Amino acid sequence: MTQHLTTLDEAVDLILSRTPGPLRMGAPLGIGKPHRLLNALYARIARDPARPWSLYTALSLDPPAGGKGLEGRFVTPFAARHFGGDFPRLDYVQAMKRDALPPNIEVEEFYMQGGALLRSSTAQRHYASLNYTHVARALADRALNVIVQKVAREPGGTRLSMSCNNDLTQDTVDAVMARGLPRPLLVAEVDPQLPWIGGTAAVDEAYFDIVVTPPGPYPMLFGLPRQPVSDVDYAIGLYASTLVRDGGTLQIGIGALADALSHALVLRHTDNATYRRVLAALDPELERHPAVLASGGLDPFAIGLYGCSEMVNEGFKRLVETGVIRRKVADDEALMQRIADGSANLGDHARLERDGEYLHGAFYLGSPAFYDWLRELPDDQRRAIGMRRISMINELQHGQETLARLQRRDARFFNSCMMATVLGAAVSDGLDDGRVVSGVGGQYNFVDMSNALDGARSVLMFRAVREDAGSAGSNVRWNYGHTTIPRHLRDLYVNEYGIADLRGKNDEDCIIAMGGITDSRFQRGLMEQAQRAGKLRTGFHPAAHWIDNTPVHLSARLRAFRHDGTLPDYPLGSDFTGVEQRIVNALGWLKANTATPWKKAGIVLRAMGARTDDEEAMVRMGLAAPGSLGERIEAKLLALGLRETR
Repeated sequence: MTQHLTTLDEAVDLILSRTPGPLRMGAPLGIGKPHRLLNALYARIARDPARPWSLYTALSLDPPAGGKGLEGRFVTPFAARHFGGDFPRLDYVQAMKRDALPPNIEVEEFYMQGGALLRSSTAQRHYASLNYTHVARALADRALNVIVQKVAREPGGTRLSMSCNNDLTQDTVDAVMARGLPRPLLVAEVDPQLPWIGGTAAVDEAYFDIVVTPPGPYPMLFGLPRQPVSDVDYAIGLYASTLVRDGGTLQIGIGALADALSHALVLRHTDNATYRRVLAALDPELERHPAVLASGGLDPFAIGLYGCSEMVNEGFKRLVETGVIRRKVADDEALMQRIADGSANLGDHARLERDGEYLHGAFYLGSPAFYDWLRELPDDQRRAIGMRRISMINELQHGQETLARLQRRDARFFNSCMMATVLGAAVSDGLDDGRVVSGVGGQYNFVDMSNALDGARSVLMFRAVREDAGSAGSNVRWNYGHTTIPRHLRDLYVNEYGIADLRGKNDEDCIIAMGGITDSRFQRGLMEQAQRAGKLRTGFHPAAHWIDNTPVHLSARLRAFRHDGTLPDYPLGSDFTGVEQRIVNALGWLKANTATPWKKAGIVLRAMGARTDDEEAMVRMGLAAPGSLGERIEAKLLALGLRETR
């Protein structure tokens, strides 16, 4: 029988009494993690060294800290407003960052907040490298005995929804019980801030053993701040958008590249003439690229797309709002077969329109505006969004493979990587010294699925150049000491200089294709390495247009469309105020131009004569009346950055 509690202390007492001995607990990734309950458990168990606690989770979200200098002046008030002054930072994350977890507490994550735990030996040693779809099996291997999760309560009803995280709980329970182990103790914390999602995300209250509804006030959900989209990001998104087939299936990740891709798809659908002008300015030959031709053209979406992605995010919100995502599917193999072969009757189409869903995901994460959108959806649109198990999203589930193939026609799986080799391997989640930046998550799942589905393609997007300590380096590498996606699964790569289609190609052809999207500063070195290795003919001469692969040429091609608003800084909306957007640009310019001690000294000298009429920005940064020498220097630097990015 489900036990109902109203305080976190009661929940901790009951969890500990129901699970004597070592606590082996699973908690969802992202916003489905009950921060306040986990902090209450941490406080209790940290004081009891005789009680071991192993926590298995991922993506333990932590708001940015203020820091010092100009960055701190910007971040501290923004974080207080955006995340809420009462946002409960996870105590175990703060301890992990200091390598100060109590000896009886161990945290194992399979995906980390990007780069946040690179310096934590505790986090790095206990990272578990797992495909998303293998996590449930791994948790069963660890004999999980408790699962805690945030849930939403049905408005006017009694059911509970796993809402933001329908990804792993049910798969894990099944995997544990399949081992002949006891069903884990299931603990739900009701959060009124979570949007209600019905369908397969909803369960009877009795599914959980403990339901705790702590009193308010309820902290805000963790909101990802929407970042500005650069020329490089837009070029990548525009190239990627040409690979999407009308009537197909779409998976995208998160971040500025995904935002740029979403905006490009919306532009393609809502203003096709302008979209084609932008593409022609970017690359006059793009419409004739074989990969673009194979995807069926650049017209608006007459049929629309079906979204099937492990994460539902800001981009999907815009794609739904503009009618790009609208192709519905149903969990009925016979019906989907009739739709596919053209034998469906009017009743079939009416049923699909009434009961079908056009967007499936396993978890969601986004901005506060994104959560508001989910809360306020009309019922017919809410019913068209289904939160599913990760096993149903990230793979062709056993027993339902035929249905999945019918639903996921012409799939395009868009993911990001940090680097790619000229032979087609991708580096997405870690460094060559073994440290983990984030995690493989579902990327390998989607690459593998692209090879299993007819008409599907994997598209890995990356920026061609990285800046490190004031020095530019190529993200197209000859080789690298860490691999996320092996070269034998090579498919489509996209960066700001174009599209490289590597599927089925021999090594020499791959090297030439990747050379064609390498920044011109690094092309010669790569080609010479390939020739020394005997992988490229000695008489090879690059195409004439390779020399134009420079940031200057790229910005020139897009400049008019950046100025007229076709390619705005924040295509999916912004969490920054207007003045904050100006400050973000200024701080970005300062960071890029002070990466070395010599550069920094030069900028400080230039800044001494800088003045600004942007008093609003100075007030926002607390520098309207600088007092100390340090404040006066900061004010001058900010004034220079504002002037340079006006």
